[in-house]
Amino acid sequence: MTLSPAERYALSKKRANNPIVDDFRQGLKFDLDPFQIEACRLLEAGNSVLVAAPTGAGKTIVAEFAVFMAMQQRSAKVFYTAPIKALSNQKFQEFVAEYGPDEVGLLTGDTNINPTARIVVMTTEVLRNMLYAGSDLLTNLAFVVMDEVHYLADRFRGAVWEEVIIHLPASVRMVSLSATVSNAEEFGDWLQAVRGDTEVIVSEDRPVPLDQHMLVRHKLLDLFDGTGQALSSRVNPELMRVARSSGAPTSRNRNDQRGRSGKARYRPQYSESARMDRAEITDLLDEHNLLPAIFFIFSRKGCDQAVKQVLRAGVRLTTAEERDEIRAIVDDRCRTLLDEDLAVLGYWEWLEGLERGVAAHHAGLLPAFKEVVEELFQKRLVRVVFATETLALGINMPARTVVLESLEKYNGEGRVPITPGEYTQLTGRAGRRGIDVEGHSVIQWRDGVDPQSVASLASRRTYPLNSSFRPTYNMAVNLIDQFGRARTRDSLELSFAQFQADRAVVDLARKVRQQEETLAGYEKAMTCHLGDFSEYAALRRELSDVERSGAGRADTQTRAERDSRQKKITELRRRMKAHPVSNCPDREHHARWAERWYRLKRETDHLLAQINTRTGAIAKVFDRITEVLLQLEYLREDAEGELTLTDTGKNLKRIYGERDLLVAECIRRGVWANLDPAGLAAMACSLVYEPRRDESEIPERFLPRGAFRGALEKTNELWHDLQELETRHRLPGSSPISVGLAKPMNEWARGASLDTVLFDADLAAGDFVRWTKQTIDLLDQLQNLPDVKVATTARLALDLVKRGIVAYSSVS
Repeated sequence: MTLSPAERYALSKKRANNPIVDDFRQGLKFDLDPFQIEACRLLEAGNSVLVAAPTGAGKTIVAEFAVFMAMQQRSAKVFYTAPIKALSNQKFQEFVAEYGPDEVGLLTGDTNINPTARIVVMTTEVLRNMLYAGSDLLTNLAFVVMDEVHYLADRFRGAVWEEVIIHLPASVRMVSLSATVSNAEEFGDWLQAVRGDTEVIVSEDRPVPLDQHMLVRHKLLDLFDGTGQALSSRVNPELMRVARSSGAPTSRNRNDQRGRSGKARYRPQYSESARMDRAEITDLLDEHNLLPAIFFIFSRKGCDQAVKQVLRAGVRLTTAEERDEIRAIVDDRCRTLLDEDLAVLGYWEWLEGLERGVAAHHAGLLPAFKEVVEELFQKRLVRVVFATETLALGINMPARTVVLESLEKYNGEGRVPITPGEYTQLTGRAGRRGIDVEGHSVIQWRDGVDPQSVASLASRRTYPLNSSFRPTYNMAVNLIDQFGRARTRDSLELSFAQFQADRAVVDLARKVRQQEETLAGYEKAMTCHLGDFSEYAALRRELSDVERSGAGRADTQTRAERDSRQKKITELRRRMKAHPVSNCPDREHHARWAERWYRLKRETDHLLAQINTRTGAIAKVFDRITEVLLQLEYLREDAEGELTLTDTGKNLKRIYGERDLLVAECIRRGVWANLDPAGLAAMACSLVYEPRRDESEIPERFLPRGAFRGALEKTNELWHDLQELETRHRLPGSSPISVGLAKPMNEWARGASLDTVLFDADLAAGDFVRWTKQTIDLLDQLQNLPDVKVATTARLALDLVKRGIVAYSSVS
């Protein structure tokens, strides 16, 4: 296309204003989308940015531009933070391929590679710890990328994101990448308030359009009407006919599907038994050229059973050449696994599935196995993956098709419908940019499904981002040590949690002002020229309350109580009769306005109480935490009221996690001083382990022997003491210590085989590795404490625990 002179001039002027963006674009194999260009130009202009866009839209290109900008400067550094280690590993490898191993580092708690590099990939917790410690690695830091920043809504880890955002030096520019959220502007307003110069870029356009289907019997039906005249949100009429014929509660027949007897009028023609099994669905998708596909199944057991089911049915989706390539990749990636562990890990069955193009992906899978599945799926060697919803977060595994077997999942208490936000996250995997013209979602039909409800779920994009921030003991001592009490309180008031609470307060305050104006009007309407009518109305209400309080209780009251009540009623009636307004001819007219005034005044007082509760809520929790720390002597207060840390407070600075104060107390009181390395590993595991809901209490005979049992008893006593103290200070406390994994962890540290440990733990290999890694995180904190005895024991415990499948690293 030939540009006019004016257009060429405008284009050259724009390039002159953004030369770094232009250089960056020239090095790409594809051009940028408008939202990417806008975000990059804002970064070059000196702003921070929040980019909210759907999965697969290309948000990370903005982060890559920030890295590119930093590398144009002589000594500027960039930190790339990610919520999960697997994503950190993936970005590390990508940056190494682009900039070389000398320029890139990785810090994920249990991995420390080239930390002084100019580009360092890390988990968000590592950056938070750096900020609290005033690390030298922060020198020359120019950019911080916060990938998947919507994780700050996470109940357990979300506070870390807010801590980082609040406490990063003002000179550091932020690139925040988020899934599409319905309140991106609100989050951007908070970032602007806290960081300054932050622009919000929202794109709701999927790079690859999504075609949505329902699988009914052996037929794929479009969810929405595809005719030219129909609105895009109108449900496919054929699907509605199927729903009505099956007796499903559609929007039309939900109210008329039952006769007078209450029994259903329709006999289902599409029963559950008519549903296709997974092998048949796989064949159908293959026939329609809709592979690769991800089947989302909301249980690990269901994912593993699905793989077995399709393998038993003889499904094979690979060629001989592809099978050879798969085996070569698996051999290379799993070469560090011990031969004696392969059988217990189900290696051979897993490999058979891979060679036939089928795999599971869930948290119970060994990390090494998950990484291989991800790599093979990206290379289109594995064509079908059965996964839990955790796959929808973070990892780069787009498919042509996403299959949802159910629109409900178990949330730990019962089966609940998935939310529109979850639906968006799951189906966001469908459609590979640069490969697919469109992505496809397939919802498998079930009896009772209302297509209109499915269409509503599929068309809504409500995914609000709500803060989960709350102060902790560790946070309190770190901030007080760095900033002092007053500045810490001020910084906590900057949290997104308080920002959202304050916004709610603004709305409440506006309502209070409106109601106060109305109250003034009511007060004027009930004004009586003979006297104070509000005083008279109060007497009427009191009389009414006394009369009601005795109604229906005559049989249960003593004579003295009845006499006292009657005496009070007589006195109130006397006072009313003697009141000046009792003779007013408009008395009942005034009374009606007085009653309205009273009801509205009560509602207004309730709103004011809510405002008082929300205003400064985060700082109030901080104050309660400091009271606990003062009482336990982790803090001391001088004559001017300023707080400083004691030696035990300095220990608490180094302890992170849900049980920070309990760990610090155990160290201070020497509770773990006599534990050997295996016993300390078991104790650390007991403090991080979260039992399954169906897990029964562990009898003492199944606990590790020796000093562990006495140390556990004292630890539990301390936990109870802290619970009582926190209750008195109106703090939530923590869950009881769980020893379900104590004996297996003790055995593992003593050299037991993987087979023995997994049998005793009754855990999948991936779960055992996950809890062991968390145990390692706590032991790592303990080894850095000044308590020489515990620190030495912790170092020995680390050496014993870090072996076999636990020591595996994809980036070593």
